[in-house]
Amino acid sequence: MLSLKSILITGGTGSFGKAFVKTVLERYPDIRRLVIYSRDELKQFEMSQTFSDRDHPCLRYFIGDIRDEPRLRRALEGVDIVVHAAALKQVPAAEYNPFECIKTNVLGAQNLIEACLDAGVQRVVALSTDKAAAPVNLYGATKLCSDKLFVAANNIKGARDIRFSVVRYGNVMGSRGSVIPFFLGRRKTGALPITDPQMTRFNISLQDGVDMVLWSIENSRGGEILVPKIPSYRITDVAQAVAPECRQEQVGIRPGEKIHEEMITASDSLNTVDLGRYYAILPPGTDYSIDDYCRDTGARRVEPGFAYNSGTNPDFLTVEQLRALIEEHVAKQQAD
Repeated sequence: MLSLKSILITGGTGSFGKAFVKTVLERYPDIRRLVIYSRDELKQFEMSQTFSDRDHPCLRYFIGDIRDEPRLRRALEGVDIVVHAAALKQVPAAEYNPFECIKTNVLGAQNLIEACLDAGVQRVVALSTDKAAAPVNLYGATKLCSDKLFVAANNIKGARDIRFSVVRYGNVMGSRGSVIPFFLGRRKTGALPITDPQMTRFNISLQDGVDMVLWSIENSRGGEILVPKIPSYRITDVAQAVAPECRQEQVGIRPGEKIHEEMITASDSLNTVDLGRYYAILPPGTDYSIDDYCRDTGARRVEPGFAYNSGTNPDFLTVEQLRALIEEHVAKQQAD
């Protein structure tokens, strides 16, 4: 699917973008063009020291903001595939600056949809978050709205050969602003702040997130919200894995946080199917039925009332497993 194609990734200088670019360059040496679209010139300069356009002539570093639709349209000329990773993601910042989050995560998403429809793009995959399921904070609400926009974009494509889909997953291990790098930085203080000892989260590696996006580009029919089957962890176990010598100080949950995260709610169960490696929440009222989708893909319906929650997930990482994953993914990433 990616051979001889042109790809654009929004928010391409983030943790996901760097991992995506690295994987694409390794697996698809014949890719025609790979555009990193983002608004921070310093991050683009820093990224270009690792992925230079001299070593990789297919690379293009394109300064732009998804709030700027004319700039998006210019960047999308000749692009076949779009991966949408740009977003404002920090929960406290979104609570304090709500409309700034809306301008990027909602209005920016619609700008991208409109530009992709007019530019002849063939595949669009948007990154979502577990916080978009039954959201309790503004960030989650904007991402739920964004998900709805990308799913509904399939209704207005007309005769265009374009498919919009969404991938939704949990905390990415070692990504910027996530708990593990934060705990690693606090080890020297002798104490780690714990919001609530009952708190759990889903966990996925950067590479698994990249592989999921590539799978969606190849296999999505359009309108799916894909959810991976991934393990959970307890926040206290992460603290133990990072710094067993540190005391754990309970500080209380921040505004907009949940004790447990969801990726599929019970209300979604009637439209959810099991693809084996992933779940897919299918859009209601599409031109193909769930039975047709199951027949064509080999999927099966989940039970009515099924929900996918980090607290009730049967698959939990142990302290030893977390420590090994931190060494494999986070320590290596920081070294790189």
